[in-house]
Amino acid sequence: MRSQRPLPNLITPNEETPGEPLSAWVMVLSPSGVVESVQAAGTQVLPPVLTANWVGRSLAEIVSFASPNALGQALNTLATHLETLYLPGRCPLGSHSIDVKWVLQPLVGPDGRLFRVAATGYLANLHGLASSAWLRAMSTVAIAPEPAVGAQLQVSSPRLNQITRNVRWTLDLEIIRQQTVEGLGDLFGVERCLVYSCDAAPGMAPEAATVAAQYLRTDDLPDWRGQVWLLAEAPYLNAAAQGSVAVVEPRRSADPAVVAVATRYQSTINGFIVLHDRPTRVWSEIELNLLTDLADQVGTAIAHATLFGESHALAIKLQQANASLMEKQLEFQEARRQAEEARCQAEEASRLKSEFLANTSHELRTPLNGMIGFLKLVLDGMADDPAEQEEFVEEAHKSAIHLLNLINDVLDIAKIEAGKMQIEMGPVSLKELLTDVANKIRHQADQKALYFNILLPATRDDITVNGNYQRLFQVLMNLVGNAIKFTHEGGITISAEVKPQKIERQGKIWPGVVKISVADTGIGVSLEKQDRLFQNFSQVDGDRTRQYGGTGLGLAISQRLVEAMGGVVQFISMGEGLGSTVTFTTLLYQEPVVIDKEPVYPPK
Repeated sequence: MRSQRPLPNLITPNEETPGEPLSAWVMVLSPSGVVESVQAAGTQVLPPVLTANWVGRSLAEIVSFASPNALGQALNTLATHLETLYLPGRCPLGSHSIDVKWVLQPLVGPDGRLFRVAATGYLANLHGLASSAWLRAMSTVAIAPEPAVGAQLQVSSPRLNQITRNVRWTLDLEIIRQQTVEGLGDLFGVERCLVYSCDAAPGMAPEAATVAAQYLRTDDLPDWRGQVWLLAEAPYLNAAAQGSVAVVEPRRSADPAVVAVATRYQSTINGFIVLHDRPTRVWSEIELNLLTDLADQVGTAIAHATLFGESHALAIKLQQANASLMEKQLEFQEARRQAEEARCQAEEASRLKSEFLANTSHELRTPLNGMIGFLKLVLDGMADDPAEQEEFVEEAHKSAIHLLNLINDVLDIAKIEAGKMQIEMGPVSLKELLTDVANKIRHQADQKALYFNILLPATRDDITVNGNYQRLFQVLMNLVGNAIKFTHEGGITISAEVKPQKIERQGKIWPGVVKISVADTGIGVSLEKQDRLFQNFSQVDGDRTRQYGGTGLGLAISQRLVEAMGGVVQFISMGEGLGSTVTFTTLLYQEPVVIDKEPVYPPK
């Protein structure tokens, strides 16, 4: 053993030591003198509240040595000579300070250098403090220095610090518990280490605890995770809940050695740490104190993680509530927008219907007045001869047909709006359909000196479409009639284009569509007014309607009829005075053999 070299202001154990020295506590210092842990070396004589804030501070900040440089000199001597040194000083103890004799022992690392310092403090003078019950109790206990204490602290303290860092550097409750059981199980070499979770009211012991994490030294041990233990049936848990230090369960020789300690936060128990080992295991005071200190750290970490989890869960709920609120707000805004849009549409529809009724009533009165007028002339014998009388009757008949067409338009749109229009589909010859339209309406174009052309693709066989002949005829008459009405120069051209493409409708595959176009060189429609063309009861211009006549239902009826037969209607106009083109599609009944894609006049 190396000889002791007292420094100036250092004392030997024999100096001023009446009898055996009384041990108070043991500290582990870093080579620079920073306190890393504080442990009782025997019966605990210092309240933990006095020593809890010593960790992390230099011993020179806590103890008043005879010389300000005394601790630094002693640490330098330890680093160079690795000798045990003795250093006196005064230590604060609550509202008092007492004389303490410090024994500084070097703890050597694997490289042979100073790794840590074990500082053992012995009370030197109890004068003036005899009234303190815990100091009087200490005066009756003489604890000899344990040679193994330093070595045990040298091994346990760094590993315990690592466990503490592991559990304090995370807010994941599961990781904290698992790091605790694995760290303690490996540190103490036990067979089983458990961390229990529990809920308890502040200052009250819990009624039950659940195994939340476990460490097993061998795989053949049973898994206890999830098991619930009642404290009334587990004496070691109940004993740990009643005190603030680790407790050892009394046992028979064959029972496992069990030690338990409660984890707390602000005096509230939030769990237990329990270690099981072989029956011959003896728990030292140092191990129990280490376990007690770690339990305080684990209890704080569990509380912080629980609070974080609760706040995180609350934040998620708040985010979800906020998202739901935002969604409700968006739904409300959308509902309000739709309501506003519906109100505007209702007002517009009301306006359009009023305008429609005004125009329609005028349109209905015009042919009706014509009928009444011409028939009145005939009945009153105002015709000069049979030819003039026949002319009056013919004009009355034309007015009646015009009135019938107006009434039919109104009835058709009413049926369409009510969803009661039934359309029977079948094969229709396109050439025959267009020929009938030309025969019916060509004279109107001739009366206005307009050309009227029909162009069809050159095919070997007739082009047959799938539709309803009467409704297709009605659509074409509406479109061509409008074209003639609004055209004063030039003329009207009806053209057709075959577009082969597989189309599925009503469970059947059709070979393609025919695109039919009605183009005129008339007055056209401005771009901003074209969206009103296909609205019910809508006329692009009321003044123009009164000038040209009509109910404004032609295009709306045509669109509904074409869509009911599986087609699409489009209106194209570059603007006022630039003419118009209305196109619609209808399904091909069978694909024809096309000779030339360029349209030609149909053969006579």
